[in-house]
Amino acid sequence: MSLEKANKLVKDENQVYAKSARVNYFNLVIDHAHDATLVDVDGNKYIDLLASASAINIGHTNAKVVKAISDQAQKLIHYTPAYFHHVPGIKLAEKLAQIAPGPSEKMVSFGNSGSDANDAIIKFARAYTGRQYMVSYMGSYHGSTYGSQTLSGTSLNMTRKIGPMLPSCVHVPYPDLYRRYKGETEHDVAVRYFDAFKKPFESFLPADETACVLIEPIQGDGGIVKAPEEYMQMVYKFCHENGILFAVDEVNQGFGRTGKMWGIEQYKDIEPDLISVGKSIASGMPLSAVIGKKPIMQSLDAPAHLFTTAGNPVSCAASLATIGVLEDEHLVEKSAKDGEYAKQRFLDMQKRHPLIGDVRMWGLNGGIELVKDLETKKADPEAATKVIYYAFEHGVVIITLAGNILRFQPPLVIPREQLDKALDVLDDAFTAVENGTYQMPKVAGKIGW
Repeated sequence: MSLEKANKLVKDENQVYAKSARVNYFNLVIDHAHDATLVDVDGNKYIDLLASASAINIGHTNAKVVKAISDQAQKLIHYTPAYFHHVPGIKLAEKLAQIAPGPSEKMVSFGNSGSDANDAIIKFARAYTGRQYMVSYMGSYHGSTYGSQTLSGTSLNMTRKIGPMLPSCVHVPYPDLYRRYKGETEHDVAVRYFDAFKKPFESFLPADETACVLIEPIQGDGGIVKAPEEYMQMVYKFCHENGILFAVDEVNQGFGRTGKMWGIEQYKDIEPDLISVGKSIASGMPLSAVIGKKPIMQSLDAPAHLFTTAGNPVSCAASLATIGVLEDEHLVEKSAKDGEYAKQRFLDMQKRHPLIGDVRMWGLNGGIELVKDLETKKADPEAATKVIYYAFEHGVVIITLAGNILRFQPPLVIPREQLDKALDVLDDAFTAVENGTYQMPKVAGKIGW
């Protein structure tokens, strides 16, 4: 595999591109892509197991999305919906309100990224409740604007040197079923973490001054971790009993990623008050939305949450086409089926590879945790880095979360043959790393989050 052009381009870019804007992995300079295949500037082909950070759920350059973008760009590239209206935006707002989980009447407000959608949750929650405090989770990732970054809890570099952060935000621990205490049942874990959730409310956080709890149904950048059903129900009930809004971040886990249209549908009978969406909403085009119950969304007046380029008509057309493909090609169901298949493949590998501590998979959405020791469950980021580099050198793109967890999120359209090929490469990678036969290339700086 030659990376001559890529290495030169990256070297040149590093002279002008701020290091804060990219997590360091390997020198992949993408020239073009289709479905689950990437081609770099040197002509190397790769199977994409990242889907642009779960932003390309229906695959790269989907023909219907490309046509929708092209057709709309020839009619109207943009006119700000801050003042006037356009048809794609009207149709998309109606569609999102229709497909949002739960029976309550919904309204929509557009933005440019998942970050500002989570900022919107702060604004609407505080406005509707008249309360100030926000609760989110350790290990969460909600974005890179000040509000969403404050609510996040996944990297010290998201607070280092840039504080003070937004005031009145409290973080609580997210349940981890893998690292449970000896003898603990799932019920025990749910109760223990719910007790930890309640502690701030019992000591320094007045429930009657708390506006909202924001949670990822399945933590994405925290390692693809799903809270127990019982825990989620207890938090949901606590919120209702105390007049606190229950909000979910679906930026990473929405649009079929988990084998359900929405990540929160992995739980029974929960209707969020507010939902943030982005990433795959428009196949990677810049677009986000907050979807909320109508009374909540009517609690603010303009210009409390609007942006000049939000709800861009080209992005809205791409979103309508994206949702159409998800529905027409039954990709949510495909994600569930292929996800179960991939899970079984990884569980089989786990039997043969002591490096694999845990396999977490819901739909085509997995976190494969690599550890130094199965008993202590001590994380092994060095081995994880070797695995992703081996995979890259053998034509598979996958990255790590939290240092030691493989992020498995291929486009939902990936064919079974291509999925098998990628899984075979990962199987070989585990073998090579465990046997000590793989030598890492010389790389600069810290790899991954």
